[in-house]
Amino acid sequence: MKRIKKGDEVVVNCGKDKGRRGTVLEVRGERVLVEGLNIARKHVRPDPNRGVGGGIQDQEMHLHISNVNLYNPQAGKGDRVGFKFLEQNGVRRKVRYFKSDGEVIDA
Repeated sequence: MKRIKKGDEVVVNCGKDKGRRGTVLEVRGERVLVEGLNIARKHVRPDPNRGVGGGIQDQEMHLHISNVNLYNPQAGKGDRVGFKFLEQNGVRRKVRYFKSDGEVIDA
């Protein structure tokens, strides 16, 4: 189980987008793609066969997973994530929780 999953709301904790929030679009190994953050400008050559015009395009780039924290709505800021096991009806399941207040994320 990963600490950050697709669809989570995260806060960037370092770099040019420090303090900004966004939704995780993709998790690939140790890197995450966050919607609207870490924008890079890419120069694209025109390709008439595919109907692509040339120019400069903005493109979202991946961030390392250590540079984002999961957003805690109760605290209103990014928070660290831990794991614990909950026992329900004789079944143990692993869940994520916020380290600051112990609130379970995966209900």
